[in-house]
Amino acid sequence: MRDVLTFGLVAFSAIFFVVDPLAVLPIFLAMTANETPAQKRATALRAAITSGITLITFAAAGSLIFRFFGITLGAFKIAGGVLLFLVALDMMQARQSRTRSTPEEEQEGIEKADVAIIPLAIPLLSGPGSIATVMVLMSRATWHPVRMSAVFLAVTITCLATWLLMRSAANAERFLPKTLLRAFERVMGLLLAAVAVEFIAGGVRDLVLLAQ
Repeated sequence: MRDVLTFGLVAFSAIFFVVDPLAVLPIFLAMTANETPAQKRATALRAAITSGITLITFAAAGSLIFRFFGITLGAFKIAGGVLLFLVALDMMQARQSRTRSTPEEEQEGIEKADVAIIPLAIPLLSGPGSIATVMVLMSRATWHPVRMSAVFLAVTITCLATWLLMRSAANAERFLPKTLLRAFERVMGLLLAAVAVEFIAGGVRDLVLLAQ
């Protein structure tokens, strides 16, 4: 039971930190600047739901994707770990990660009439880093029903928290100073870097065992 709780906590921490809804708030406000409060709430809901469906789909179909492309689990763990580490470095330096979006994509999003699905849900919330994270976590669940449920629950809670934050983005930004948000982002980046190193170490271990 203790191992399951530990795995669940690691899963939630990894998914929440890499999705990083707090970092998306300023982008969300910029992209929805011309929307009414009701439209902003609707956009937040669609983005959160789309992000959750995307992550759950990749979590559930991860093993099939591996087999279809002939990718070993160890190689994917290393690739996902490296990607997460790059995201973590950007978070620790309090700057927007280029693996999440580029300035050109953000500007295009501001000019779009509906930004809920693209680029908010994909790739800002459910980008390469978060997709890699849920797939690696599901591979570590090793068909353990409770652990697999923990990953799905972690995705659901993360998306719920993301929706609540974006829904009240104006209030959240007013009550949370930028210095506090930056400090929190750096702490999350440090924890995410530790998770990334664990992914890489697990991938190397899997490849060594496969080669023997």
